[in-house]
Amino acid sequence: METSLDGKIMGRYIQTEVAGRAGDAFYRIAFGRKRFYPHQGWLSGRVTTDDNFTFYMRPELDENAPEVPVGDFIARRAAMYYVSVDPSGKLGWTDHVLRYGDTAADVIEVLTDGASNAYRAFLRKKGISYILAGHGGYDYALMLKKLKELLGIELLMLGGGAVLNWSFIQKGYCDEVSLVVAPAADGSVKTQTLFMAKDGFSDDTPVSFSLLDVQKEEGGAVWLRYRVQRCS
Repeated sequence: METSLDGKIMGRYIQTEVAGRAGDAFYRIAFGRKRFYPHQGWLSGRVTTDDNFTFYMRPELDENAPEVPVGDFIARRAAMYYVSVDPSGKLGWTDHVLRYGDTAADVIEVLTDGASNAYRAFLRKKGISYILAGHGGYDYALMLKKLKELLGIELLMLGGGAVLNWSFIQKGYCDEVSLVVAPAADGSVKTQTLFMAKDGFSDDTPVSFSLLDVQKEEGGAVWLRYRVQRCS
């Protein structure tokens, strides 16, 4: 993740020049041709996806679409995936390929049984793969198991939002936290921080971390790496 000096993952601080340079460092580390982490995909929540990629477009649904086959739908295998956690199916994708800088990733939707037949038919028409992982709520263990077995994802990068980040940390599904901290802040109390608890997903039980490395980046940003320890 890239954060501000006051721990925000979004907000007006992103408009500053130094945050832009920190963003360049973040991209190089996470997605560059010689990226530090050899992951096969990255995962984000619905709001993060809408904020950055689908821009709150509504899906073109056919409520009279024929019933689709039950279970998961894997359109193809790819070298890189973008995994979107979208419980009831709301994201308005226009293509099965997401482009972020020089990175092209095949979209994978993670749904629950709350996603309608019309939405699943919409994804199939777009050639977008989806997996089902939950009845009334998310089954994180099942989701990760399917991503590995069906798509070959051995290393997955988690990229927000705040609730999803903290939920994964508390459930023990993250082994490392990697942060590029921009030398900028905006003091807003209305934007998400790196981690945020939410009833039904997580609580405020503390988690400990051990420092792995600190590096100074061009423009005054710092790259911090922490090993996730345990709940206190």
